[in-house]
Amino acid sequence: MARKIDIVDGRAALEAVRSADASGVKPQRTDLATAVRYLLQLLDEKAPGNSVEVRVPPFGAVQVIQGPRHTRGTPPNVVEMDAATWIAVSTGTERWADAADGGRIHASGTRADLSDVLPVRP
Repeated sequence: MARKIDIVDGRAALEAVRSADASGVKPQRTDLATAVRYLLQLLDEKAPGNSVEVRVPPFGAVQVIQGPRHTRGTPPNVVEMDAATWIAVSTGTERWADAADGGRIHASGTRADLSDVLPVRP
């Protein structure tokens, strides 16, 4: 299992990403990676399970939501998006439906709608 990101480190990385975005500059890759992984960690804590795989390439992926366990091959329920979209929907600065309707979330499977478990509270 991956090392758990401390709440202080996760919040600091998230703030650094937000600050960079507000200034119109590209966030540091390490801050972006830590923020994404921290928010994935919070999702895993909020909605543990193995039926949906949430991917935010290249930074991380997590299996969440109770239901049938996935063990091999491509999972039947997959959600994938870029880091900026993940940060927006997981913190509540953008609604899941708006990002999905805008084509920035690629979701497949009957359990791939995360609107009931988002936002997480960083």
